[in-house]
Amino acid sequence: MKRTHDTALAIAPPPHEAHGHQTLSAYIQARFEEFSRSQKDVAQYIVDHLDEVAFQTAEELARRANTSSSTVVRFSQALGFEGFPELQGSAREEYRRRHERTGGDHRAAAIVEPLFSLDQSEFETAIAADHLNVEETARKASRTDIEAVIELIASSEKVLIAGTDQMAFFGSYLRHLLMLLDLRAETVASPSQETLARLGRVDENTLVIGLSAGRPHPLVVRAMKLARHRKAKTVAITDATLSEVAKLASVKLYYSSNSPAYVRSHTALLSMIQALAYGVYARDAEQYADRIKAFRLK
Repeated sequence: MKRTHDTALAIAPPPHEAHGHQTLSAYIQARFEEFSRSQKDVAQYIVDHLDEVAFQTAEELARRANTSSSTVVRFSQALGFEGFPELQGSAREEYRRRHERTGGDHRAAAIVEPLFSLDQSEFETAIAADHLNVEETARKASRTDIEAVIELIASSEKVLIAGTDQMAFFGSYLRHLLMLLDLRAETVASPSQETLARLGRVDENTLVIGLSAGRPHPLVVRAMKLARHRKAKTVAITDATLSEVAKLASVKLYYSSNSPAYVRSHTALLSMIQALAYGVYARDAEQYADRIKAFRLK
């Protein structure tokens, strides 16, 4: 039955045939709500990691998107391609056009000494990818959105940070940074009685921050939906622009998580969290300075 559902969308023509010169990313985003849950995982990864998809095998893409290679193939067919190689060809074309448009903007950067030599070790390759992730995150970040999040954090009576599994670490760290500034912050990391009690206290004076990587955990989605229902302020920090958490947030921040390793990279997320906390601190550095100094002396 699942196979039938996954292939039910295969009647659509490829993007270049359906809408002139429409890009693969735009075509996927336009049809996103039609896809099954597993297909949405593939769609999100393609849109947010086009540079990787252009050169990965179907097996590598499936691993990164937390699905199977057969789902990747069926997703390709659902878009109207014969298979994954044809979809990848479309991804490479979009990737090439992007670089042609932006090539002039990076001429100055081209003369900068490369981070590592061409014969990189696995360690150096991972470090280089993180370096690019931080740079891409910084370039794509909207100053308006960043300032809006800083204002929300600083002005809210309480902050509730929702993030499970690996995101729980980053939620806990953000809570630690905010509590150093004497801001009331709590985390939601597991469906425990204590967690449910914290969700029960969400009101219009609460700021709920949802952290997610790839497919969001149901608990984080639940927290964001509850926040909207109770008219609380909402912020999403995610590596997937099509994430359900992002759709439920009033302000969205995106970080790049490309990695040659077997897991996503969260270096840019850590950098963003620290930068947001510093932004709150910088609003009134004199007020916070004595508190930070006292903390260091403990």
